[in-house]
Amino acid sequence: MEGKDRRVLRDLAKQVAEIAAHPEQEIRRRRWYALNSLKPEKPMVFCSPEGAWNELIPLETLQCQDHLARSWEYGLRMRIYAWEHFSDDQVVDATFNVRPALSDTGWGMGPKFIRTEVQKGAYRWDPPIKSPDDLERLHFPQPSHNEEATRRTLELAYEIFDGILEVRIRGVFWWSIGLIGEWAMLRGLEQMMIDMCENPEFTHRGMRFLMEGRMHWLKKIEEMGLLSLNNENDYVGSGGFGFTDELPAEDFDGKRVRLKDLWGFSEGQEAVGLSPRMFDEFVLQYQEPILQQFGLNCYGCCEPLHDKFDIVLKRVPRLRRISISPWCDRRIAAETLQDKYIYSWKPHPGDVSAGSFDPDRIRRYIRETLEIARGCVVEMILKDTHTCCYEPERFDMWTKIAQEEAERFA
Repeated sequence: MEGKDRRVLRDLAKQVAEIAAHPEQEIRRRRWYALNSLKPEKPMVFCSPEGAWNELIPLETLQCQDHLARSWEYGLRMRIYAWEHFSDDQVVDATFNVRPALSDTGWGMGPKFIRTEVQKGAYRWDPPIKSPDDLERLHFPQPSHNEEATRRTLELAYEIFDGILEVRIRGVFWWSIGLIGEWAMLRGLEQMMIDMCENPEFTHRGMRFLMEGRMHWLKKIEEMGLLSLNNENDYVGSGGFGFTDELPAEDFDGKRVRLKDLWGFSEGQEAVGLSPRMFDEFVLQYQEPILQQFGLNCYGCCEPLHDKFDIVLKRVPRLRRISISPWCDRRIAAETLQDKYIYSWKPHPGDVSAGSFDPDRIRRYIRETLEIARGCVVEMILKDTHTCCYEPERFDMWTKIAQEEAERFA
């Protein structure tokens, strides 16, 4: 990594450290701890531009040349941008996380993707499992750790950020262990649904194999000592942060992290068309043994869960955070969750991503939802925003409105 790249990164890191020292960070941090312990001070707000980040920070504005340096630069600039523009509750801390160089062998078969030339366009895939016999060709994913690559990356981070940010190894996986999404990729979404009616035993065989394989993968990572805590300023579930005093488990030795020391997460987006009974039979019963391994759990993403709350609340152990998607019945969710779970509300991303932007409508929508969810433990997570129509100020305005309404309901 060239000297110029290092200077750029150090300058950005100094800005992050300065932001992290602001007293507001501790106020936000305290409020996340309160929310996650179901004793909220106010509804919490988090803005995640996701697919629209390239419209806020265009790639051509980056100054670094080295590939790794550019990725680090982008991450630092995102933290600075969020602080300078968003009125939300995300915390900026003086840390720099390095992920271990972990890989695995996969399932032995994978889909072939057919994509369009349209940027961010839709795609379809050719699933590899054409018949029940193909199930025999799968194998459990075997994780492996490139210790030398991790060491080199960690040493480089120390060289660049030492004395500015706390460099640490943090994070192995963050997305859902939902299984049904992987099965849809292997078998095909439409065929998967047909199988549940015409060949249910085959579907059970497939889901059972994925459950056992993913459990094997998790346990191997645990045995390898590669897990890291996610109980601080860590993105957990499909939105929200992990600040909690309830993790790690009481018998944690301060060294080797176990699954029971972590937040877990699962969802069933590909099963959105299933009845509650079929969802329980083909999806949730295979997710439950995995979620049993974790200390606290999050459930759900974009799928509406209002007709499945009873099953989810019964099946998922130590459930703390549940996703209330734009397509979920907000009233049923409020009546069901009350103050016993985090009402992780995902406002409709179209408010920011559609052709027109209507601040008054946004305010009415947020105010209505907070009124519906009065008495609940609420967080507002703006995500799945794949564009802002090249009007970055939309995010600024959305978070300002959301924070004003959250403070109003505090």
